[in-house]
Amino acid sequence: MNYFKISPFKRYPGNPILKKGNIPYPVNTVFNAGACKYNNMIYLLLRVEDKRGISHLTLARSKNGFDFKVDSHPFMTPANYEPYKTYEKFGIEDPRITHFEDGTYYILYTANSYYRPRIGIARTYDFEKVERISLISEPINKNAALFSEKIKGKFARLDRPDDESIWISYSPDLIYWGNSKVLLSPRMGRWDCLKIGAAAPPIKTEKGWLMLYHGVRPTAAGRLYRLGGALLDLEDPEKVIGISDGFLLGPEEPYERVGDIGNVIFPCGIVVENNGELKLYYGAADSCIAVATANLPDLIDCCLFKSKEEFRR
Repeated sequence: MNYFKISPFKRYPGNPILKKGNIPYPVNTVFNAGACKYNNMIYLLLRVEDKRGISHLTLARSKNGFDFKVDSHPFMTPANYEPYKTYEKFGIEDPRITHFEDGTYYILYTANSYYRPRIGIARTYDFEKVERISLISEPINKNAALFSEKIKGKFARLDRPDDESIWISYSPDLIYWGNSKVLLSPRMGRWDCLKIGAAAPPIKTEKGWLMLYHGVRPTAAGRLYRLGGALLDLEDPEKVIGISDGFLLGPEEPYERVGDIGNVIFPCGIVVENNGELKLYYGAADSCIAVATANLPDLIDCCLFKSKEEFRR
């Protein structure tokens, strides 16, 4: 890919699609939403931060993927029972939703507490009831996303246990995880030189698993969060087929530049329509939610760059 190529994404003209004023109860902000399709509608699982600074998760629904109605009450709040209570004391954050063919929707989220962030996993079948399965990592770990099918008979997930690189791990039962390996590391001198993290669950395509990720670069004005992508081998996702040369989407609009944390594009949710249109749902400046669309084949093409650099350090 030529890194001067225009971004494959187009922002929705009505952005931002959700702001704190759209939440039907008092909050500080809304951002970083997981996404999926259920009952022919698009569901967003919003990270909502209350005025104490503690986050919970609330559902929003849409027929067209742009106009959402937000529930009047949270879907998940920090647990009041152990072992979750201790580790969710400061909130639950940044959900990613993965749908399996058996009808299960798995939610990977960040549990935050005195003991720093770690990963939790829950499941739902109907978005009416939700069941926590386990806390599946030690601190410090976040940005977890589950593959939508088993890899060689095991569940597979992406995460960031070292606060820098994307790792891949495997589990027979969604509780006990191991065989962890570094998948992708920041690239020195590039737009993603400080740290990277999975943006949403990988998407299975004919050419490989499409993994979008956020990358961070330090600047004199603070950290800059942008979006990139990589393509992983279908049979062995530890093999990186290609990576975007430059970033694919970066903060440009006022709602992405100015907010609680400025210059941030932070996606957690992706929906692929039957016509190949991809909808990317992202938190903007930690203060609202926006959506951008892309043609899936165009996006895959952007992730086929053969870097001479090592994908891992």
